[in-house]
Amino acid sequence: MDTSASHTIPKDTGWIEVICGCMFSGKTEELIRRLRRAQIAKQKVAVFKPKVDTRYSAEHIVSHSEQTLISYAVKDAADILKTSSDAQVIGIDEGQFFKGDLVNVCEQLANSGKRVIVAGLDQDYRGKPFEPMPQLLAVAEYITKTLAICMVCGNPADRTQRKTAQQDRVLVGTKDIYEARCRRCYEPPAEN
Repeated sequence: MDTSASHTIPKDTGWIEVICGCMFSGKTEELIRRLRRAQIAKQKVAVFKPKVDTRYSAEHIVSHSEQTLISYAVKDAADILKTSSDAQVIGIDEGQFFKGDLVNVCEQLANSGKRVIVAGLDQDYRGKPFEPMPQLLAVAEYITKTLAICMVCGNPADRTQRKTAQQDRVLVGTKDIYEARCRRCYEPPAEN
């Protein structure tokens, strides 16, 4: 169910919006769409991504469909607070790559009256909740779950299938390493 900010927009307060789903489900594309609309409305926007995500660009958030928006690459979530004081709208991509302090940072920003929009994976390649996204979902006012198309059967997909044997939880990659799968076609990795 889409409960994005387009339904009821709070006044005189900040809030948190979370866009979550599997790889290739359009999370970054939706984040860019919302941030561009804020820019059209002449709101001050600041966009952030983790330094570890260098797949497409070091200075932009980039969707798999090649939409881009200039961003700051930060080492950790605390750096967002240092760079976002003038912004009315804060966009954060790849939220799962930040530690648990992302939740506290988003709460501080929203409590100071800012609109905070975070996009990220809600599950890792093992199908387990990908922290800190579940904690962020718990405190967000608005949640949008995006679905991809299963690369095996074409059904709606909400899982990320890793195509390599590497077992590190964080392995930055794209179509060469991952594909979207539905519940039926998803093959959980062997437990070690």
